[in-house]
Amino acid sequence: MADPRQRVIIKVFRKYSHSLGPESLEFLEKVLDRHVIADENVEESIEWIAKEYNKQDDAQMKVSLNVLMRVYETLQAGGDTAGAEDEEYLDVDGNLHFIDAYEMPLWNWSTERVAFERVPGPLTISGSADSRIAAVRNRLNIIKQTILRNDHFSPSTLPSKDRENLLSLRSSKQLLGRAGDRFLLFGMLSHNKEGKLCLEDEDGMVELDFSQLDQPSEGLFTEGCFALVEGDYTEDATLIVIAIGHPPCESREAAKSIYGHIDFLGKGATTLAEDAQLAQRLRAELPDDRFFVLSDVWLDRPETMNGLKKMFDNCVENDFIPKVVVLCGNFSSYGIAQGATRDIRRYQDGFDDLADLIASNPAIARSTHFVFIPGPADLTGNAVLPRRPIMTSFTQKLRSKVPNIHFSTNPCRIKFCDQEIVIFREDLMSRMLRNLVGVKPDVREDDLKRYLVQSILDQSHLVPLSTAIHPVHSDFDHSLRLYPLPTTVVLADKYERYQMTYEGCHVFNPGSFIGNSFGFTAYIPSRRDSEECILGIDTDD
Repeated sequence: MADPRQRVIIKVFRKYSHSLGPESLEFLEKVLDRHVIADENVEESIEWIAKEYNKQDDAQMKVSLNVLMRVYETLQAGGDTAGAEDEEYLDVDGNLHFIDAYEMPLWNWSTERVAFERVPGPLTISGSADSRIAAVRNRLNIIKQTILRNDHFSPSTLPSKDRENLLSLRSSKQLLGRAGDRFLLFGMLSHNKEGKLCLEDEDGMVELDFSQLDQPSEGLFTEGCFALVEGDYTEDATLIVIAIGHPPCESREAAKSIYGHIDFLGKGATTLAEDAQLAQRLRAELPDDRFFVLSDVWLDRPETMNGLKKMFDNCVENDFIPKVVVLCGNFSSYGIAQGATRDIRRYQDGFDDLADLIASNPAIARSTHFVFIPGPADLTGNAVLPRRPIMTSFTQKLRSKVPNIHFSTNPCRIKFCDQEIVIFREDLMSRMLRNLVGVKPDVREDDLKRYLVQSILDQSHLVPLSTAIHPVHSDFDHSLRLYPLPTTVVLADKYERYQMTYEGCHVFNPGSFIGNSFGFTAYIPSRRDSEECILGIDTDD
């Protein structure tokens, strides 16, 4: 029987889908003994080796001793320099990455390997029939594997009374011939050809009857979202629903403990130990850093420029320069008619005026990163999610005058130290409410905000709607995926402002930067929290 150290070593490598032979296991034990690693530090030490081994091009599922020895020697050679780097001041720009939706690698869920597999081929906007199916299956399988790991569904290895209370998921094909029995199903809410609401899984679909359901569990249920449904199957081949709820949300730490070796963003994977170290340094060295987030920045309105000028002046006067300023659309107060030359000219003038305003504040222009996210009415190369950046023809002056400028997609992501920040500009609240199905909740405004946040994070997707309601490029559906759970999600919406934390993920809506009092939100990375800010503008300005 393996001793405790061997079990830890085997467990760590198994997490990366690798198995150890006797020689490799013996080698790792000698490494631990050579460096006098205490039992409580074994897992962290082996984690470094397993992660580096997994990055090797010639790494095999059955661990190769030669490759393992090469990895160890490489880590040894870099040990001295690593210690020196740790003592240096945290490199902010080196740990700050802006990631477009079209740059993110695609990882499909493999039901055969029960793991993520990277898609090697090029991705296209046109997509294919296979990619459209794969996008939906990925959503279903990713959520389903988190459900099966949940305590209510995953049995303990030890016999106990709790095993009797475990919930068991069934498939739609298991309903046949079992009228009168009660079942728990998981699938996507959709409509059949007759327009009746159904629950659809990989094996088929069943019609739902909500007549016996008074109130669903918390959240917003729309066509295209995935739900857990409990009900009684009838001879009419319908399921009388007695309970419906969103799938349980898995924390970022839980997901990264399993898939921490996978580079979902394309900027390098980090382990929980590395994240913890970066988070500690961020709190100690950059406690006052802020990211400003503004939405509905109507550049065609003079008062908007006054508001931005006031914000920049306050920063300079107080010697408080934000590291990042995120400007979300719409960048015009009204839609631009096709071919309307005057409107297009005014649209470009707004960006040109902003370039002059930023350039007139050298301290901000030199140090601050500006990120532009297009809104639903902005001029981009496409109208389907993910939306491409604002057309280059409108932003030439900004690019020439502002050195740290990023015209990104909608949505986009910011990777900062240990944190992943998702920014999405969409009038999501109204769109979700327009497409509710089943029983509609009768709740107050505060509950409605909480329901929206809960629904988005439980669904692990920014737009839990069918493609008929909100089209998405199927090859890039993964860019809207919220798994593993990000650190922060910005749901920029014309709906009123809010902020809350759900399952460790901080979510906020900065509101609209319009009116006599201009409002925006400052995000504090060191605290993983946000604060609402209001600029009071005098009418004389």
